[in-house]
Amino acid sequence: MRKIIIDTDPGQDDALALMTAFGAKKEIHVLGITCVAGNVSLDLTSINALKICELSGAFEVPVFKGSSAPLKRKLVTAEHVHGKTGLDGTELSVEKKDFEVISAVDFMIECTEKYRDEKITICALGPLTNVAKVLTKNPRMTESIEEIVLMGGGFFEGGNITPAAEFNIYVDPEAAKIVLQSGVKITMLPLDVTHKTLVQRDFLEKLRKSGKKSAIEAAKLLDFFERYDVEKYGSQGGPLHDPNVIVFLLNPEIYHGKLVNVEIEVNSELTRGMTVVDWWKVTNREPNVYYINEVKEKEFFEIVLNKVLSLET
Repeated sequence: MRKIIIDTDPGQDDALALMTAFGAKKEIHVLGITCVAGNVSLDLTSINALKICELSGAFEVPVFKGSSAPLKRKLVTAEHVHGKTGLDGTELSVEKKDFEVISAVDFMIECTEKYRDEKITICALGPLTNVAKVLTKNPRMTESIEEIVLMGGGFFEGGNITPAAEFNIYVDPEAAKIVLQSGVKITMLPLDVTHKTLVQRDFLEKLRKSGKKSAIEAAKLLDFFERYDVEKYGSQGGPLHDPNVIVFLLNPEIYHGKLVNVEIEVNSELTRGMTVVDWWKVTNREPNVYYINEVKEKEFFEIVLNKVLSLET
């Protein structure tokens, strides 16, 4: 059973990723959730993580507060997509769970020490600030990380916050640069693949008709979330970005990509946070990222639906 830490900034699609992970108890062990500022402020992303744990019945999963701002930049958020709370579309509350005492960064370092022989996987669903701080604070921890699987970047699809940049990378490009240059095995699920997993009507209907509170609330969240992308792209549904990270862990065979060199632009304001992908290997730079650009859409939704419906609540 793969041991994972989910580093996240919930976010409706983050919420569905968490629910998918919680529903996969036989395949993955969620050691903890580390929160970062991104889609909304840290105070809100942290509360949102608690909300999703309670909604999913995952009371045993600890939640940690992490970075409230990028390494060197002013925080940019995405309320225009996710709403003022980050989880607009439903009225969730926190009744039982609370945050752990230690910080997200300290927790991640503790886990790398504790599971040095087994190794852990970091699933990064938001800006990479926490992960970069961990790698900077304790460079030796790279030996304890099996893999970093992250949602971020875009090459063929361009950007979604600027013409050049995807949101997670744009918020903290310096952090992304540190992570990609760390030497850790990295799998990146960019817009190029997440834009191929668009929310489908029958998927939402199956969630609604399940009779389970968690699934019904998930459908409400997605109804709100996809309105922005449907209007922006003219698509039939909004892209489910973050669940791709968890589905990749559960069934990597439905994905396809290429081991290439990926660099992050940190100097130009015009292309800040651009994911520079050497897809055609026109440079001599060493490959450092397994960059995914294909997914079997039907299988993706089958896995997400199965895991969300397997939640106890």
